[in-house]
Amino acid sequence: MKKKYIYTTLLIFFGFCICAILLKYKSNQPASYELLDRKGVIGDNREWQLTRTYASSLLQSLKKNPSDTKSSLALAAIFIQEARVTGNYVYYDKAAMKYVNDILKADSTNFDALTFKALIYLSQHHFADGLSIAEKARELNPYNAFIYGMVVDGNVEMGNYDSAVANSDRMVSIRPDLRSYSRISYLREIYGDYPGAIEAMKMALAAGAPGDEGTEWTRIQLGHLYENTGDLTSAKMHYTIALNERPGYAYALAGLARIALSSKEYAAAISWYEQANAAVTDYSIKEELAEAYRLSGQKEKAAELSKAVIESMSKDAQSSRNDENIGHYADRELAYAYLKINDYDKALDHALLEYNRRPDNIDVNETVAWVYYCKGQYAKALPYLKVALKTNSRNPTLLCHAGLIYEKVGERSLAKDHLQAALQSNPNIAEELKKESANVLQTL
Repeated sequence: MKKKYIYTTLLIFFGFCICAILLKYKSNQPASYELLDRKGVIGDNREWQLTRTYASSLLQSLKKNPSDTKSSLALAAIFIQEARVTGNYVYYDKAAMKYVNDILKADSTNFDALTFKALIYLSQHHFADGLSIAEKARELNPYNAFIYGMVVDGNVEMGNYDSAVANSDRMVSIRPDLRSYSRISYLREIYGDYPGAIEAMKMALAAGAPGDEGTEWTRIQLGHLYENTGDLTSAKMHYTIALNERPGYAYALAGLARIALSSKEYAAAISWYEQANAAVTDYSIKEELAEAYRLSGQKEKAAELSKAVIESMSKDAQSSRNDENIGHYADRELAYAYLKINDYDKALDHALLEYNRRPDNIDVNETVAWVYYCKGQYAKALPYLKVALKTNSRNPTLLCHAGLIYEKVGERSLAKDHLQAALQSNPNIAEELKKESANVLQTL
């Protein structure tokens, strides 16, 4: 009797605990999300005022009619864009996914909701999931150019480059615009055609409205192409234009910082980077700022910021394992972050985690190869390097990595070819990599 009483008490207690957990979980899931205030200059313009007003009206519509699909989709679109503008992907991805999932619960074949879900997954680096959903949406509407863009992006990230090319051709045939031209540019870059990539990116830029975030992002990509081909004058011009067209734009500020860094103007570079870092949450900008601190001799600041970046990225990565609605896979980025602090074992752990998700992607293979190089395991780097080079990419950083690895495994002729190709146009790449590559080239 006593034992039975104990069992009954335990069952009641267990049930109470489960209920408490569920109630707590539900209390942490807001019924709706609102826009957060923007930081700095980007929070003081007409675009933001209009966005905030529109979002407020959509929220009011949803309070009156929670099943208003049109308003839910419009609000999700605003949240997806705010994630791009502010870099607060953790909050806005979760917000957008909430409304997208609400729609899909009622209608699992809603094309727009599937498209947004694919876009969110791709932004979170859940590339396989994003591609799968994008392909499902494409089956529902094979004449929509935007969804072909998602399919292109997913195939690129998964290393299916032939499929990416085929879908980009289809995309541009349906709608030749900024989105389709920019994807053609990226694919040309992947296949080693820098002149063609620049031409297509110029076409993309011409198709956009000056000052629009998408247009100025495209202008920044054009600047990157000029940096990789050594035309820093053109790169600086486009970064300056982007900043004039969109004051406070973080990626224009970061571009100007890289130009300053290339001429060892460390104080100016740090100032640009700090402004960019204050405007947006972006780990790549933080890492570049840490490198600028280190090159200027501020090693403690650099180490402190690098540590903070790793902690934040790790936290986001853990979130993605716990909840599909938030968090990014960031293992490739973490691999490079750990390389910066000379923790080669953790760098390899994260590089291989990313490789296991997408073993055909050239950037991921380059990451694994470079980590093995840094560990002094040159023979192990070689097979990954060969995959990284399979598209004949002429990215100067990749070519430097290739040349240095080939030199270590005794392939002196290949080392010389790749290092010469990397450095011939004097590209704006990492200072120490450029110096190491030039020194090795002199010995070949």
